[in-house]
Amino acid sequence: MVIKSDKTLSPFAAPAERRSSLRQALPQILAVCVKNVLLLGFGMTLGFPTILIPSLSGSDPNEPISLGQEAISWIGSINLICVPIGCLLSGAATQPIGRRRAMQLVNIPFLTAWLLFYFSNDVWQIFLALCITGVTGGLLEAPTLTYVAEITLPSLRGILSSTSGVAVICGILAQFLLGTFLNWRIVALVSGVVPIVSFFLLFFVPESPYWLILKNRHEEARKCIAWLRGWTTIEDIEPEFAELCKQISSTVSEKPTIIEKLKLFTKKNFFWPFLVVSFAFFMSQFSGTTPLQIYAVKIFATLKAPIDEYYATVAMGVAEVLGCVLSTCLVHYTGKRKMNFFSLISCGLCFLIVATYAYLHNINQLEKFSSSSNRSGDTSWLPMVFLVTAAFCTHTGIKLLPWMLIGEVYSNETRATASGFSGAVSYVFGFISIKIFLYLVNWITLPGTFWFYCIMCFIGTVVLYFILPETEGKTLFEITEHFASNSKLSNKVTRIKDIRKGEINNAYVSNDETRV
Repeated sequence: MVIKSDKTLSPFAAPAERRSSLRQALPQILAVCVKNVLLLGFGMTLGFPTILIPSLSGSDPNEPISLGQEAISWIGSINLICVPIGCLLSGAATQPIGRRRAMQLVNIPFLTAWLLFYFSNDVWQIFLALCITGVTGGLLEAPTLTYVAEITLPSLRGILSSTSGVAVICGILAQFLLGTFLNWRIVALVSGVVPIVSFFLLFFVPESPYWLILKNRHEEARKCIAWLRGWTTIEDIEPEFAELCKQISSTVSEKPTIIEKLKLFTKKNFFWPFLVVSFAFFMSQFSGTTPLQIYAVKIFATLKAPIDEYYATVAMGVAEVLGCVLSTCLVHYTGKRKMNFFSLISCGLCFLIVATYAYLHNINQLEKFSSSSNRSGDTSWLPMVFLVTAAFCTHTGIKLLPWMLIGEVYSNETRATASGFSGAVSYVFGFISIKIFLYLVNWITLPGTFWFYCIMCFIGTVVLYFILPETEGKTLFEITEHFASNSKLSNKVTRIKDIRKGEINNAYVSNDETRV
């Protein structure tokens, strides 16, 4: 990695000598964007079952693989139940080799899975490829989440963390678009390009300075900080480097034993944030849009969308991306709490309307998939519009919120492992919500299922109002102190007045930043 050897003055110098805000922010933005290419590829694995389900439901006479309803329910969920396996291994695998190298290596099994999809001629190969994408998706949780938290400044952490969700949703949307025009095998082959690109791009971004300091690779850590703070000189970042060393040495004095490591996960500063994040993940998966995304084509066909169900699914994907972008733009100003409450309440109202419509029109069960040209009867814009709106609203808040929290709420000692563990919880909830969807529809009908999601959204709003603190703009130290009960965060959004104030990515030691 080449560090630009100019004489840019320290960000701790007088105002006239400080580097521009853009120059300080740009390398952090670039590093996060490169990381997001990996998440784009992961999102493509999550969107792929939406293409597979109608393709393997027996509607295509030229497709050698045909599945029944029980197998179809596993197509939509088996990858999610495998993700926790990777999540539980993610932290342990990340710590010895580093965040960047871990992100590079997970691209290899992703590529393997896409090739297996393309060449598959039996159902077991489809399931094996789905399992590989699931486990690999879990393995990337810890390195991607901790990488963003450890390379970004507090003023940028919230907005850059939220771009992870945008990248995943863009990957899902890409699959919806490709699946509209291409055969699913061709889609798999095209998707294999993304992990190759991601692997090589990661050579051009630095490793986490935190990890390098933990490994006593101080010179490399200095170069990485200089790169991340605006391609400046090593001399300019000495104050931040010294502060990081002080923070880390105060928490990691000796190499802990296995028993000591396990004790870290029995403390309040792990359990309390873990419960908050877990409940947020529960609401994320049971707000209704997770199974909607997987069964979108069949749901739009059943509700007789006025346009082709594949086009309706693409419209939903576009709405999800727009919701993520809006969240990314507004979270620094509105905070995570308000965005979360807006998303849950709005989603609940949308499902209430759709459920009532389905009930009044006696639409109780999902129809067997068929092309829109073969469907007859009246069509209506109303259910499609409100389902797309529900997807938009959830992605402005509750679908992104838990992933933002993971990188903020855990202490340094537990962050990598806890991030993987929390991610595992998310995918367990996701698996359950998708697996039981068809059973819920058969048991309480389609309107009853949407009413159930409506009630869950309103309950989640009330619970999170009392347990969720506002973390936007707070330093990692302030957040972890709150969850350790050493101090209490206010629910007011804290905005750092100016990135050029010489802020440090203060994870563990309080700072004196000027705020508004």
